[in-house]
Amino acid sequence: MNRRQALKNIGLGAGVMVVGPTTLGLLQSCKNERNYEWEPTFLSAANGFALTRILDVILPTTDTPGAGDLNIAQFLDSYINEVASEESQKEFSESADAFSRAFEDMFDKGTGEGSEEEYEQIIAKYLRATPEESEGYTRRNTETQDPQDKDPEQKADADTNLENSGIDADAGADSYLRNVREMGIWTWKTSEEVGENVLYYDPIPGEYISCGPVEELSGGKAMSL
Repeated sequence: MNRRQALKNIGLGAGVMVVGPTTLGLLQSCKNERNYEWEPTFLSAANGFALTRILDVILPTTDTPGAGDLNIAQFLDSYINEVASEESQKEFSESADAFSRAFEDMFDKGTGEGSEEEYEQIIAKYLRATPEESEGYTRRNTETQDPQDKDPEQKADADTNLENSGIDADAGADSYLRNVREMGIWTWKTSEEVGENVLYYDPIPGEYISCGPVEELSGGKAMSL
């Protein structure tokens, strides 16, 4: 598999949530009161802080609970640490590091010094990118790190450079943010708080109705089960 395909698969590797007893247990353990101070078990402290800020932008607290209220960052960190494969762990960690480099390139400061507005700017840059722009990030990385016309010695040097520097900052940040958004929304929708108090919840469903107006059946809300 070439690096271009590997980058595209970051969102498929770590982003696909394996639902099993361990995952459900993590969801249960992370539903407690909002945790303002926590030490990541998988990510570095800096990347854990950045993940929290990213999720606060993507899933803010409004009239419904936000990512911070549900401790989604803590859940994702534990999920990657305890459930994800070693390959997915490596990809998630490398893309988190790439986001940090992209943040520093954009604002000339570390993620720990970033303001809410700066996080909103960088998230908008990647998550609002057109498909062509997103593909361009990956293509540029591929052309830099995987040139087809180089001789074996040059390709070996390119491999060494990739190993030393990690994936391209733009390509990695783009994949990381899309992955975190997908995983964060899945976690939000499957949390007990949202499932029972935000979405339409009926623990003992009655008659089967194959088709009917949503406003009439559930008050316009999506069903949580």
